[in-house]
Amino acid sequence: MKVIIDADACPVVNIAVKLCKEYDIKVFLFCDTSHIIDIDGAETIVVSKGNDSADFAIVAHCLSGDIVITQDYGLAAMCLSKKAKVINQNGMIYNENNIDSLLFSRYTAKRARMAGQRIKGPKKRTEKQNDDFEKNFRALILKCM
Repeated sequence: MKVIIDADACPVVNIAVKLCKEYDIKVFLFCDTSHIIDIDGAETIVVSKGNDSADFAIVAHCLSGDIVITQDYGLAAMCLSKKAKVINQNGMIYNENNIDSLLFSRYTAKRARMAGQRIKGPKKRTEKQNDDFEKNFRALILKCM
């Protein structure tokens, strides 16, 4: 098992790396050339800048039993199809029971934006979200060990 992080704009990279060090789990950070990240205890894989280039590299790298951290529903769906476990930055576990509705909500939001509607962005990140992520990520690690 390894942990793969969609590191571009991921607010919990440091929390995830800290927990992976605690459990002696290999961590890979995927980012494109506009977001080069260097964190002790993780291997950074830089891919060329381009639409979804990091996502496709993550899918190619993940295997059954790996844990992927991403907020991207499309990437989550592709990783689930490879039997990886997937969690988002708020601690929500993606699975076969929720991914279809999440993808549908992404689709309807995109259609609304394309039609000129204004969609509110995410609220400011809270410490509770970090705590929820850490608690649920730790539980996921223990479940996968």
